[in-house]
Amino acid sequence: MPRYPLEMPSPRRSSTRRRRRSPRRKGSAGAPRELPFVGPGERLWVLDVPYGTQVEGATWHPAVRMHLHVGRELPAHLAPYAPGPHTLGRFLENTLNPDSPTENPAPSEDLEPRQNQFEAADAIAEHAQAGGRQFLLADEPGVGKTISAVLGATAAGDLRGAQRVLVVADRPAAITIGHWCRTITALGDDGLEWVVITWDRLEKVTDHSWDVIIADEAHALRRTTTKRWKLWARISGHAKPHEKAPFVIATTATPGHTPLELPYLAPAYAQAHGETMKDWTSASQPGATFAAALERHGIGVERGRYGATWTTDPARRAEDLARVRGWLEDQRPTAMLHRAAPWGPVPISGMPVTLTPAERATYEAEWGEFCREMDIARRGRNTAKGRAALLRFRQKAGLIRVDSTVSWIAQQVEAGRQVACSVEFVGTAAEPITERLRDAGLEVATIYGQGRFDVETERLRFQTGQAPVCVFTTVASISLHAGETLAGGRRASTEPRVGLFHQARFSGIAGRQVTGRTHRDHQVSPWHIAYAQGTVEEQVSKVMVERIAAASDTVGGDTAGFADVAQLLGADWLPPAALTAESA
Repeated sequence: MPRYPLEMPSPRRSSTRRRRRSPRRKGSAGAPRELPFVGPGERLWVLDVPYGTQVEGATWHPAVRMHLHVGRELPAHLAPYAPGPHTLGRFLENTLNPDSPTENPAPSEDLEPRQNQFEAADAIAEHAQAGGRQFLLADEPGVGKTISAVLGATAAGDLRGAQRVLVVADRPAAITIGHWCRTITALGDDGLEWVVITWDRLEKVTDHSWDVIIADEAHALRRTTTKRWKLWARISGHAKPHEKAPFVIATTATPGHTPLELPYLAPAYAQAHGETMKDWTSASQPGATFAAALERHGIGVERGRYGATWTTDPARRAEDLARVRGWLEDQRPTAMLHRAAPWGPVPISGMPVTLTPAERATYEAEWGEFCREMDIARRGRNTAKGRAALLRFRQKAGLIRVDSTVSWIAQQVEAGRQVACSVEFVGTAAEPITERLRDAGLEVATIYGQGRFDVETERLRFQTGQAPVCVFTTVASISLHAGETLAGGRRASTEPRVGLFHQARFSGIAGRQVTGRTHRDHQVSPWHIAYAQGTVEEQVSKVMVERIAAASDTVGGDTAGFADVAQLLGADWLPPAALTAESA
């Protein structure tokens, strides 16, 4: 397949990109009367202040539903609350200050998409050019849907003369928004206005029009009775004629449990059958109309106590799944891509967490204390003191990110995945993570703390699906992969596994061993390394990824990884063994 056929421009642009005009658009007309007075030389600064936080100089304004500051410059104490590129706050700020918008950074050169991601962008662009209004990107985790979607949205935007792209990401915002914004920045915005929000902030963008929309983890739209659905239907132009609706890229590896959970794909299905949206939607009963349309096209729908249900006939179910998939996949050009991650090296990547200003202040204070203690230990050549300082810092740094880890795990479980969470410390990681997950109503298998739990009992709770989460400290000797053959001929649950390192492992060998708990026996299990963005944790995580990618399973190679980490932490005077939790 040619890359961007029919003279479609590549989304990879040089720093000299065309400048689009910025005409007045729907929803961005003159400033509302509620806005504060702006004097000569002043501007409005939008601030992303966490809920319940009081900050001097930042005032909440219902007109934009965010905090504002008026002035010539942004005071230093408010700088941590300034919104980053491609965020909702930045978009609103530029809308309020059309004569002095904040420029986005130039594309970086350190992110080169893979061939399969360019191919996905080609497929999305071809469908858009053929008049399609919706594309389903259903690649398995680890294939690279984010970059594919950004490239595809850029190409589709060029074809449609787009001005704006909305990205709706899943929770937790501290991880997902930053991830999408960094990807867009690295690839280049191509002169488009990109805005990244989460599903729980849809209400904040209903007054603006969008040309292209990326619905990340689109399975969040399975229910048509929710407020989320009503907002989505309005923003995406769900009931509009095909030629008047925004172009939507839906991304999810788990579209839904049954065809009845795919109402968000109704526009694509209607186009596939040459029908209008009136045949698939109803203002009063969207779910009922969708079910009737499915039934009309051969899907086994039965009447249950609480409405339409999917047939219980196994043979009919298999036919139905093939049928609804074929409606999209068999179109020419196709309206869907689904590519499984090939068996091979574990898909592993960093998962940066955006700290709140308060969390960052705490982190920097802990880092400063660590550096002082380490300097004292170094000058006195006090190895024990240095090891203790390192241990305390890693424990406190991990404790700051517990809430983000808990939110991310809960989101993965909601998406139908089982989560293996690897930690190194019990009191400051394993226990608080487990307690907060249980407070959220999730069953958790716990494999940590010598003699506190029966490992096999806890392991089987996870393997049989009784507990969708396993928090563990062990490095080897346990199997947590999907479909495992258990004693008595039973099989482990087949829900996909995803792994998370709450703290980066300093040892590449240890990291490879941990990922092997779920990524084994032909079961592909992506792993993520959580770290606080813009801190030393980020550099340590990069070293870990490099060590695992290098497939270094020799002691000498792993020691090289220790040396890199030790230098980053100012602990290069300590013996390598001092960098492991077991020896600390």
